[in-house]
Amino acid sequence: MDWLIDHLAVVMFFALIFIMFLGYPVAFLLGAIGIFFGLLGMAFDVFNLNQFANLLPRIYGQAVSNQVLVAVPMFIFMGTMLERSGVAEDLLHSLQLLMRRVPGGLAISVTLLGTVMAATTGIVGASVIMLTLIALPVMLDKGYDKSLAVGTIASAGTLGILIPPSIMLVIMGDLLGVPVGTLFTGAILPGLLMSTLYVVFILLVCFFKPDLAPSFSGAPGPEDERVTAGLLLRSFLPPAALITLVLGSIFAGWATPTEASGLGGLGAIVLAIANRRLNLKVLRDVMSSAALTNVMVFFIIFGATLFSYVFRALGGDDVVLDLLKKTGIDTPWEIMIFVMALVFFMGFFFDWIEICLIVLPIFAPIIGKLDFGEELQGGRFAVLAWFAILMAVNMQTAFLTPPFGFALFYMKGTVPPSVTMIDIYKGIIPFVMVQLLALALCLIYPEVILKLPRHFGFLD
Repeated sequence: MDWLIDHLAVVMFFALIFIMFLGYPVAFLLGAIGIFFGLLGMAFDVFNLNQFANLLPRIYGQAVSNQVLVAVPMFIFMGTMLERSGVAEDLLHSLQLLMRRVPGGLAISVTLLGTVMAATTGIVGASVIMLTLIALPVMLDKGYDKSLAVGTIASAGTLGILIPPSIMLVIMGDLLGVPVGTLFTGAILPGLLMSTLYVVFILLVCFFKPDLAPSFSGAPGPEDERVTAGLLLRSFLPPAALITLVLGSIFAGWATPTEASGLGGLGAIVLAIANRRLNLKVLRDVMSSAALTNVMVFFIIFGATLFSYVFRALGGDDVVLDLLKKTGIDTPWEIMIFVMALVFFMGFFFDWIEICLIVLPIFAPIIGKLDFGEELQGGRFAVLAWFAILMAVNMQTAFLTPPFGFALFYMKGTVPPSVTMIDIYKGIIPFVMVQLLALALCLIYPEVILKLPRHFGFLD
């Protein structure tokens, strides 16, 4: 009984994981477990009723009055509106013409398109479905290997969770108390690194196994050259202008992320009008989608606030540190590697938001106090920003790893019957390995993450 009282927070943590496997909604589960273990703590005299009174002001300050979270529905609105604007189709066609002489040129075009769209949408589900619908039929028609085609599309579609403006980074910044602008700038180089590694992998695979990605026959004629020049102007300028409008205003200090999200929403509307895709039905669908997603996010934040408060009140931070030391994990780098391994393992079973809300309240206070040496000079913000982006890179794999990779389910719902789930699983395995390589590089070389935040003065 004494052990149970001393380790009540640990039991609380594993109870959450176990019950999540039963399929209960995470938003309600987090709050229910927090209340239950708070009452249990009262019975054991390690928690008191007055502490429950602190929950309402914490929830109000964490979510209700938090203006940073206004950026979440606005970025969702921007991404959903861009999905309907036809920007992606034009961009893919122009990239396809430009890369037609490169081994695996169409797959590389899809990766580049996913990179550009990640910087304009930030919504993985929309990106994966959109890329599948517009790129997979073309790739299969050109004789591409099914596994390579679906792996390329799934991995490119998940870049939206990492490359800003990312909804995940907005929520992580709020949970960690780190400015969202710091995380946005810190995620740019890792996102581009991930995209570059995808392109290098595709080039190598298609060079050594050309039968996986047959090249286009013939050479582009003068008519194709004219079309390419026109498409380049028409397809690259709109997304480039929107990226500059949203991210440029944040980095230059002209707008906060919340204000920039409003600019992005306005820009998406302008692009939809320019492409003659805006009508009342589209506007109503986009607004409904943004509102529903926002409700889901806020309910999860309510529950997570309650859970993390009770967990820490029961001494969860000290218990976790004590358990790590007993297992021989006590140096800062060992703790960081342990957390990254834990997050990767959890990615097989949980969505990114569930991982965030389980891991961050427990380990962020511990990580923020650790000394990682000269590589991470800049105080607590630098360490937490590095930790957050490492988490983001790591959690990108959660969208691809079976059995519960959400990108795989999005894709399976839109692929033709000839593409089986086995094809999808085979296709994503090498790209998960590429993601782990990117994670290792960001872990070994922290400046990949911290260089731009230092340059723009976010860590001064």
